[in-house]
Amino acid sequence: MSGKAIGIIGLGVLGSAIAQVLIENGFQVMGCDLNPNNQAKAKALGVQIASTPDELATRVDPVLTCLPTTAALHDVAAKLTASGVAKLTVIEVSTFAVEEKEKARDLLASKGLTLLDCPLSGNRIMALKGELTAFGSGDELVFESIRPYLEGFCREVHYVGVFGHGMKMKICGNILNLIHNSAAAEVMVLGMKSGLKPEIIHKVISGSGSSSKMFDVRGGLMVDEDYTKEGMNFSIPLKDARIISEHAASVFCPTPVYQAALQPYYAAVAQGHHDEDASAVCTALEKAANVDRKRIGK
Repeated sequence: MSGKAIGIIGLGVLGSAIAQVLIENGFQVMGCDLNPNNQAKAKALGVQIASTPDELATRVDPVLTCLPTTAALHDVAAKLTASGVAKLTVIEVSTFAVEEKEKARDLLASKGLTLLDCPLSGNRIMALKGELTAFGSGDELVFESIRPYLEGFCREVHYVGVFGHGMKMKICGNILNLIHNSAAAEVMVLGMKSGLKPEIIHKVISGSGSSSKMFDVRGGLMVDEDYTKEGMNFSIPLKDARIISEHAASVFCPTPVYQAALQPYYAAVAQGHHDEDASAVCTALEKAANVDRKRIGK
């Protein structure tokens, strides 16, 4: 592929949104995904489909990986090293433990290929608006060479240091995201139980000094009770919770507010909201507070 071309391995909820924004911004995108439905949806967006990661590596450089599990990361790394290419930059944007990314980095490096640790802050809704933030780490010269590709779908792109610092920054950001989401739900439920209409709560607080990006974005979903919208379901923050908790324990850093903010997530999953957007924590807290929206404002 020629011109501004990039490969994407992993065309799920976030990967497909990244592909869509890149195409809208004039990039050529070639993608690969094991799921035929993901392939079909991506092809409809204008993504050229490669059958395997190693085929993709022979046709485009750089390659971005947006993967669901560490097993997928290591499988892809093995396929890329077996591709026979002498040079390739891999932009790894998934949320995995640093040591897992280091294993993939070392395997790729054994064949002269470069892995950058570049996790993203944001969800599908923010991705489609071009509002993601990238935390880049690894070889700085290589990172600067691929910066234009990240700028093709991110609002903010930062280089934060040596390999692994991207994930450490992402962990800090994810703590705030989850806390702000639970806090937004708590505020919405308290306001509703006090007799305030949810749409008024969101309108008045959004954009004020009391607000957050999570309140602005997810508060709207809470108002509409629109939890089937593709943003980020509970599987992702609960997977990340293990990574975050283990990392904090490894450096003996207490995270009491984060641990408290996790509790509405567990409640929401227990109540059957696992596959809905994480803003459904609002429903879990409404149930705990015995809030009936039909009574609001009556």
